[in-house]
Amino acid sequence: MEDVYKHKDLTEKIIEAFYRVYNILGYGFLEKVYENALLIELERMGIPARAQCPVQVLYEGTVVGEYFTDLLVQESVIVEIKAARNLCPEHEAQLLNYLKATKIEIGLLVNFGPKPEIRRKAFDNDRKSNGTQINAEKAD
Repeated sequence: MEDVYKHKDLTEKIIEAFYRVYNILGYGFLEKVYENALLIELERMGIPARAQCPVQVLYEGTVVGEYFTDLLVQESVIVEIKAARNLCPEHEAQLLNYLKATKIEIGLLVNFGPKPEIRRKAFDNDRKSNGTQINAEKAD
């Protein structure tokens, strides 16, 4: 069964950082601006985070795709950042695919739209196939 309460304290701090950034910057910037601001805010809070972490998708042992998560926080939570009018099912599917493709079980989808939005997703490792992996190296 999915455990949506895993990393609850950490996700609450990430959400707090999201609202701080949203209250200062508001709506209308590119996602990269919010990514950079969230990194600064998390650093101020003493929470380690990395941007643009590569995720490799394997099919039968062969890399068939590579994507980059917006943020990986404490090597435990993926944060996918959007700056859209509204979140849509495709945004949620993107985050769920990142969770499927990694050993990370919890993700936050945050939207710096006209109205701030947050979705929390969980995908337990025991439900995942072994065909995908996250690359622990920092992206250039």
